[in-house]
Amino acid sequence: MFKSIKMLRTIALLLSTAVIFNACKEEEEVFPAPTIAAGAAANAKTGDVVKITATLNAPGGLKTLTVLKNGQTFESKALTGETTLSYTKDYTVENLPVGSTVVFTFQATDSKDQASTIATQIVTVSAVPSKPIVDVSGTLEGNISWTKGNIYRLKGFVRVGEDAKIDGTPTKTGTLTIEAGTVIIGERSSKATLIIQRGSKIIANGTADAPIVFTSERAIGEREAGDWGGLVICGRGLNNLTTGGVKGVAELEGQYGAFHGGTDNADNSGSLKYVRVEYAGIPINPNQEVNSFTFGSVGSGTTMEYLQASYGGDDSFEWFGGAVNGKYLIAYRGLDDDFDIDNGFSGNLQYGIGLRGAAVADQSGSNGFEIDNDGSGTANTPVTSATLSNFSLIGPKLDNTTAISVQYQNGMHLRRNAQVKIHNTVVTGFPNGIFIDPSGAVSTLQNAADGKLVLNRVVVSGVKSWGSNSFGAGAGNPNGFAVRDVNTATTPVALANIGTQKPSEWFAAQPGNKILTDWTLTGLSNTLFVAGTPTFTVGASAAETLTKGGQAPAGAFFTATDFIGAFKDMDWTAKWANFNSGTTDYTKVQ
Repeated sequence: MFKSIKMLRTIALLLSTAVIFNACKEEEEVFPAPTIAAGAAANAKTGDVVKITATLNAPGGLKTLTVLKNGQTFESKALTGETTLSYTKDYTVENLPVGSTVVFTFQATDSKDQASTIATQIVTVSAVPSKPIVDVSGTLEGNISWTKGNIYRLKGFVRVGEDAKIDGTPTKTGTLTIEAGTVIIGERSSKATLIIQRGSKIIANGTADAPIVFTSERAIGEREAGDWGGLVICGRGLNNLTTGGVKGVAELEGQYGAFHGGTDNADNSGSLKYVRVEYAGIPINPNQEVNSFTFGSVGSGTTMEYLQASYGGDDSFEWFGGAVNGKYLIAYRGLDDDFDIDNGFSGNLQYGIGLRGAAVADQSGSNGFEIDNDGSGTANTPVTSATLSNFSLIGPKLDNTTAISVQYQNGMHLRRNAQVKIHNTVVTGFPNGIFIDPSGAVSTLQNAADGKLVLNRVVVSGVKSWGSNSFGAGAGNPNGFAVRDVNTATTPVALANIGTQKPSEWFAAQPGNKILTDWTLTGLSNTLFVAGTPTFTVGASAAETLTKGGQAPAGAFFTATDFIGAFKDMDWTAKWANFNSGTTDYTKVQ
């Protein structure tokens, strides 16, 4: 019996050992989680190819690898149980600002769904290569092409074509075609200016992503208004001037051989789209500056869209006669007037904005619109009769504490027999809103009475608590008005009536016109008054919102509109405009 008990104990022990052995055999093997070592950080220029690399280890066998680029999927791979893997993929550096970083992150899982820690590889964008500079001078003829791979430096008066002066028969002609994204700089010492003579053309069609830029040759931090001349286009349209006994022909101010005028208001001087002109306006002679954009008798066959004038030393835009049409115009922090129109200009303009700097104005007096028939206000024909719609004229006065130059005058100065039609426009921030000036041989007040001067759906808005009527009235400026009823600041004298009404009464009686004491009621953003990129879209919930009440003038040119001013809910300056040109490095390949 003793032997039997001993045998049973031995059998039990063997069975217990077998159970324990089988239980251990059935447990899963345990492996450590995968590990990743990312490649070294790299510096690279735009267009360079960088190797994105990582080394993976997974004793339990790799199942997946996920690679993110700045948080977005760069690559996702399904793996097949490898225990080690070397990953590599090419990355071409995009067009990114210098100093930008691109972060690649790696994470793997193994066959047991264990995740690795996250590893990173960083690529930093270093300085991009400088563009070569090509000097341009003298007269250009034939077909000329400028490409974005170069910077073109204008030296002196660079002319496309050669004009025979009075009779308008060119002795040389040319067509200058400028590729989207091209940069042109003007030499300061030689008063560089680009002049498209009559009979020649400029084809400068940039894009929203690649505008064409005319700018200063000077370095960041040194640029200023008047660093070079500007862009001048001379056409063969009509004007009301006379030179040497020849009617309809003139030389632009400064006497630098920019003759314009003829008999063809449909003349074609080319195409400007997405073009910026910066730091122009150098004096050719004392008190005779070139404008940023100068259009001398340019005809309606010419295209003019998406243009920005910034930091000009004279007017941002000026039209001397002609009939060219234009849309989407920006006058940014110029010295003199934003939009100057005279000498019989009869074109159509829609969507324009003028933005001012508080301390910068011209000794001649700075205005949003300055519009004349001619310098003496004669009845000479063709009469200045342009039609303008959807402009925002934003003066420098943000609030009643903002100090501004005493040279600022009017949002609109309409004088000397002007017969323009202005629709869907807002004016604010100027000491005076609108001045219908009776000076000149033919009174503009009479034009208003006769229906030749039209102001419809125009909103004039003041600055809260700025003088007794929110337009600068008070000590030192007794004639601040929404619409002026007197014509001098030192000795106020009542203006003549428009019919039986004072000018302010006449204005208030026109369709859709409004006078507001506080621009903050309109839905405009306060960023319009300060440096940097503004918010242009308009608040629809404002008490006097500009997003309603508009109506386009008649004519196929004008886009249907239901709002006042240049903007509603879409910003047409996006991408192509630049409100920080003083810090932009134009010497690099972009």
